Amino acid sequence: MISLLQKKGLKFFHPILKRLARIYLSRPRNYTYQGITIKVLPGVFHPGLFFSTKVFIEYLATINLTNKKVLELGAGSGLISIFCSKQGAQVTASDINTVALEGIQENASLNAANVRVIFSDLFDNLEEMDFNYILINPPYYPRKPKNEEEQAWFCGEDFEYFYKLFKQLKNKHLIDCTILMILSEDCDIEKIKMISSQNQFSFQKILTKRVNSEQNYIFSIIPI
Repeated sequence: MISLLQKKGLKFFHPILKRLARIYLSRPRNYTYQGITIKVLPGVFHPGLFFSTKVFIEYLATINLTNKKVLELGAGSGLISIFCSKQGAQVTASDINTVALEGIQENASLNAANVRVIFSDLFDNLEEMDFNYILINPPYYPRKPKNEEEQAWFCGEDFEYFYKLFKQLKNKHLIDCTILMILSEDCDIEKIKMISSQNQFSFQKILTKRVNSEQNYIFSIIPI
C-alpha cells in the first residue's frame, strides 16, 4: 500500500488514493524509520505515507541536538520527537488530537525515549517556553476541519491556524530559539508568508528537497 501511494506521488486528496489510504489506516499500523518503530493509530497522520516527516528528520540529523530543548508542535505519531530524543534532546511533544497523544506516549515507551507529552492547541497549554528549537509540520489545506483527525490536514477556511500560530509566537518573545517549519509546494506558501509578515516574522529557506513529484521546503522563521 505504501509503495503504491508513493508511486502515485502521494496526492492524498485524489479520490482513489484517499479511499485507499482510509482503508489502510482504519487499524493500527507499525512503521519503522531510522531504527525507530512506532504504532500509528487510526486518525493519526502516518509518516510513512507522506514525505514531510522523513525530510524533516533527514535535516534534523545534521544538527547537534544534544541537551537541546525541543518542542514539536502537532507531533502526530511522535516519530520526530522520538528521533530528537534519541539524539540527546530534551523533548516536549504537543498535539490537539487525543488519540495522537495516546500514541506518542506508547511509542515513546516502546523506544525508551524520554518525551514529555502535552495536550495543547498550539501554545495554549504551554507555559515553559525556553526552547532551543520549535519544530512545526503544519496543516495547510484551507478548509475547516470537521474533527480531530482533520486538524492534521486543514488549517481553516481563512488559514486560521497560521493567524493564531504567528500571533502567539509574536507574544512569546522567544530568545535564542530556532523555529523550523516544513511546507510543500502543494500549499499556498505566499499566503502563509504574508500572515507571518503581519506578525513581524520572515521566512528564510534553509532546505529544498524534491521527493518524487513533490517539492518540500524547510524554513527558519525569524523575527523581523
